[in-house]
Amino acid sequence: MSEDDRKTAVIIEDDPDVRSLLDEVFRAAGFRTVLAGTGLEGVAAVAAHEPVITTLDINLPGIDGFEAARRIRAVSATFIIMLSALGEESDVVLGLTSGADEYLVKPFRPRELRARIEALLRRPRNAHPAGTGPAFGTEPAGTASPGAAPLAADGAGAAAPEPVAPESAGQPAPARNPSATAALPTIGSAGQWHAHRDISLDAVTHTVLVAQREVELTPTEFDLLATLLESKRRVRSKADLALVLRGEAFGSASYVGEPDKRAIEAHMANLRRKIGDSTAEPRYIETVRGVGYRLTAHTDGAPAPR
Repeated sequence: MSEDDRKTAVIIEDDPDVRSLLDEVFRAAGFRTVLAGTGLEGVAAVAAHEPVITTLDINLPGIDGFEAARRIRAVSATFIIMLSALGEESDVVLGLTSGADEYLVKPFRPRELRARIEALLRRPRNAHPAGTGPAFGTEPAGTASPGAAPLAADGAGAAAPEPVAPESAGQPAPARNPSATAALPTIGSAGQWHAHRDISLDAVTHTVLVAQREVELTPTEFDLLATLLESKRRVRSKADLALVLRGEAFGSASYVGEPDKRAIEAHMANLRRKIGDSTAEPRYIETVRGVGYRLTAHTDGAPAPR
């Protein structure tokens, strides 16, 4: 297998020892790795190398990990694993709200990181975030690590995001094309659409529409919304949703701890904000106190989801 056929991971970490450990973990998992020591270098590396997974420290020279995550999310659908010594709940929530899919507190066990990587690889990934296009001539950023072992085939199978020009001077990400939603597909077009009220989701193209306007979600937010739409009025607990994000079936005997449940709460709050929902007067997703989440009932004359 050639190097071009391998999955790529970008490692954004300023500590050489931690960076080396992460490099070993990903290479053992069959990845080609790209190493970056600052936030700006990491954003540029993600844009240039189209990684499947990106690890991101928070305390970085220049822009911090939270800002780096926001900039990465503007140009890439890469899965982001945030690694930090900051373990307070507010830090975890901020990391997930910035666009991270996973948050691990240092020191972490390499085996746990490997398990999180494998869980992410079982999940589908958007081809590229809405509004991004083909790359225009830029040299790859970061340092590629040679000698990665070939990666065994897995079920991820999604195409890599199309890169855009890296932000080499700390400038904000380019504005999205305001006409990008002009040619959005309708629910009647080909795809695997799930709908509730005026929100619809296509599992094939990873498109989410609210009142026929496209909404950009992280891979984790998309998976949560897809699960609730598929479940309709059946309540899904935080443990259920955590299992979905791990790529495991409902009812699995796997342990789901309080940090996992708090992460679901943070992701759900961010999802609601993006789709314009409210916990006080929910239109799409309601909280069943002490149980979990489900779709709201149809009380406004809208057709019930099929």
